[in-house]
Amino acid sequence: MEEEIVLVIGDKAWSSWSLRPWLAAKVAGIPFREAQVLLRQPNTAEQIARHTPSGRIPVLKRGGLAVWDSLAICEYLAEIAPALWPKEAAARAVARAVSAEMHSGFHALRKEFPMDFHARIEGVAPSEQAQKDIARVVEIWRETRARFGAGGLYLFGAFTIADAMYAPVATRFRTYGIDAARFGGDGAAAAYAETLLAMPEIREWGEDSARG
Repeated sequence: MEEEIVLVIGDKAWSSWSLRPWLAAKVAGIPFREAQVLLRQPNTAEQIARHTPSGRIPVLKRGGLAVWDSLAICEYLAEIAPALWPKEAAARAVARAVSAEMHSGFHALRKEFPMDFHARIEGVAPSEQAQKDIARVVEIWRETRARFGAGGLYLFGAFTIADAMYAPVATRFRTYGIDAARFGGDGAAAAYAETLLAMPEIREWGEDSARG
C-alpha cells in the first residue's frame, strides 16, 4: 500500500505558493490530504517548523520524505503524473523555462500586488518595474498560447505545471483590476486568465478559502 501524500499549505486566501502544487495535484487526480498552517499568526513560524526546517510552506510529505518549495513539489507530482509536463521535448523545455521564470522572478508584481483571493481593490498604480513584470507575464501568456496552445485552452494546450505556476497571477489581476490589454495583450492573455479563473479546481479553492 502506497503511503499517503500530505500537502501542508497556508491560508487559501493568501498563499499563492500553496495554490500552485495544490492545483497541479488536483488536476492530475493525485490523491492527497491537506494540512493547513494559519499564516500571519504569532505561532506561524513554530507551526511551519513542525513540518520543515526551511521555514516555508508548502511542503509535501510522504512517509519519510519531505519536499519543500512549490516547483520542486510540482516536479515530484510530475513523477507520479507525467502529463503534468508537455509530452513533446521542445514544449516541455519551454514549459519548464516559463515555470522557472515565474518561480524566481516578478518580484515587483509579487510585492505590490500580493494574492488576496476574495478582495477587489481599486486604484493601486503599479510601479515602473511592476508594469514591466505585468507586461512580461502577458507576453509569456500570449506567445506561449500562440506557439504551443493549439488544441486546448491552456498555455500548452492541455493543463501543465506552467499553468499552475501562473494561476495565482490571474487571481491577482482580478483582485486589483489589472487589464492585460493595457500591457500588450491582444485578448489572448485576458482570455487565458479567465480560463484559469473558471477552472472548477480554482472555484473549489476559493470556496474553501471563503469558509476559512
